[in-house]
Amino acid sequence: MDTDSTSRDIPGNVESNEDVLTAQQYSSSDSKQYDGRLYPSHIPTSSVQKAVLALGAGVAALKNPYRHDMVAVLGETTGHQALIKLRDRMRNDPEGYTILIERPRIRLSTLDLTCMSALPDGTLGREYLRFLEENRVTPDSRADVKFVDNEELAYVMQRYREVHDLLHTLLNMPTNMLGEVVVKLFEAAQTGLPMCVLGATLGPLRLSVSRLQLLVQSLGPWALRNGGRARCVLSIFYERRWEQKLDELRHELNIEPPPLNLFPSSKITSSNS
Repeated sequence: MDTDSTSRDIPGNVESNEDVLTAQQYSSSDSKQYDGRLYPSHIPTSSVQKAVLALGAGVAALKNPYRHDMVAVLGETTGHQALIKLRDRMRNDPEGYTILIERPRIRLSTLDLTCMSALPDGTLGREYLRFLEENRVTPDSRADVKFVDNEELAYVMQRYREVHDLLHTLLNMPTNMLGEVVVKLFEAAQTGLPMCVLGATLGPLRLSVSRLQLLVQSLGPWALRNGGRARCVLSIFYERRWEQKLDELRHELNIEPPPLNLFPSSKITSSNS
């Protein structure tokens, strides 16, 4: 299960600004034709088709929360209004606005793994890389957005997906079911995306009694409180902050340390799972 958000206001007509952003991204390939598509991976769909896709994806995701493809489809077909709010939050934040203009992508091809591995323990870049290595995951596993019928909002959704693993690092949460539910609660409060709300609501049903108790008594309230008050996590240009200390970044984002450490006591870093 996963998330995204951004905000800020641009003077002038919103639609014309969106046209400018779109033109900037594809200015180097003006001759390309997308056959009615708004961006290369876009699949145009009607409201009825989106409803059918959302229903099918929702059922599949409920049966298997680790079906990231179905979670992705659910998010894209139900998240339009939430994506607008996230986009506007990014526009109202100078750093977030820069992200919307430059459109960075978090991919293996954009990461300097050698440099990140040489960073001191406790820095964002080193702990994020540790998270990827120890969980055997890659940012390249995040699927391209297909069903969002607005090019700029599609980027916001893409950014949300690629920031998800960074949230695990920031929140010091493992990738087990409890950790995913905690991150989903944070994302639900941050983004308002229906898929995050659904995951945060139904995910706890898959927890054992002891883990559900931890969620209800401490981790859940902490995640909701911090997700609601934290600075928009999509407005952080993480690629320019790899050398920053995690504790400093958490403080800047107004995120409290988690009340519980879900990692084995032998683990001393903040990004293990």
